[in-house]
Amino acid sequence: MSNPSNQDPKPHTDVVESIVPLMPIVLPIGGAILIFLLAFIAVFMA
Repeated sequence: MSNPSNQDPKPHTDVVESIVPLMPIVLPIGGAILIFLLAFIAVFMA
């Protein structure tokens, strides 16, 4: 139960740190989709 040598064989990888390198691609695409949807809603409501 209290074996100190029982460690996780693979290092813990953080999900947020794995997404950070993709931010220069994800943010502009997400912004473009958001602007398109807002413009579509504005035209549809007018």
